[in-house]
Amino acid sequence: MSSVASSPVRRWQGYLHRHGGMRIAGLLALPMSWLVLLYILPLAMLFVTAFWTTDSFTGELVRAFTTENFQRLFTDPAYITVALRTLGVAVAVTLVCLVLAVPISLFMARVASPRWQPLLIALMLTPLWASYLVKVYAWRVIFSPEGGVLESTFGFSPGFGWVAVVVVLTYLWLPYMILPVYVGMQNVPQSLLDASADLGASSAKTFRRVLLPMVFPSLVAGSIFTFSLSLGDYITVQLVGGKAQMLGNVVYQSFSTDLPFAAAVASMTVIIMIGYLTAVRRTGALDNL
Repeated sequence: MSSVASSPVRRWQGYLHRHGGMRIAGLLALPMSWLVLLYILPLAMLFVTAFWTTDSFTGELVRAFTTENFQRLFTDPAYITVALRTLGVAVAVTLVCLVLAVPISLFMARVASPRWQPLLIALMLTPLWASYLVKVYAWRVIFSPEGGVLESTFGFSPGFGWVAVVVVLTYLWLPYMILPVYVGMQNVPQSLLDASADLGASSAKTFRRVLLPMVFPSLVAGSIFTFSLSLGDYITVQLVGGKAQMLGNVVYQSFSTDLPFAAAVASMTVIIMIGYLTAVRRTGALDNL
């Protein structure tokens, strides 16, 4: 018995029992290593590459520190315009998703019977089961100015451009806005809504003064998804954007010829997203998620 009790396994178990921090570290070691290797390390390499340059004659990487790529990005009017348009598209898609998600989520969470709610959730998630490219190509057929669905049915189509980009991105990312808003509305106690009605508030006032503030963190969560996904998209812009360009397209066009500049452009989207998350955090919404 003494040899069993003093075995290395038992001693190790006893050590972990006495040191709770080591147990937690052991549990987190594998997922944290995975996070570092697959996310943090590539992101760090991206930032480092953004400060390199490319030899104009040989096209080879020059691993010497320089801010030339960022100077070019912040001083060239063409790239500034692309960055502003990218921000505009991301904001527009987020706002449209917000306007559509609130009434849909309200119906699903507060109006539809519990019997129908699982079916509505399944219908809402159904578009996510289809391939991204299949959905975008389907919209390309719809918006095509030459024999497209809109053109052949109504005699008019906005064609390929920013309208098509916003519509398609809204369609793609709308479920990511609906789901957190639906969960947030479902978690609002019915007693609060009843109390507001008993105190004489109208349905509109109850929605504005009671329901909306309580689901605000969920709205923020959904906006993070739609804003970030729209900010980095480039395939949709290529297929339905016509001559339109976003930062993702600049990265796609530059990475094979000027990798450091492509890394600098990609870093801009990360910086914008960090700024957005910082602004959202200051509102306190993330603390209640």
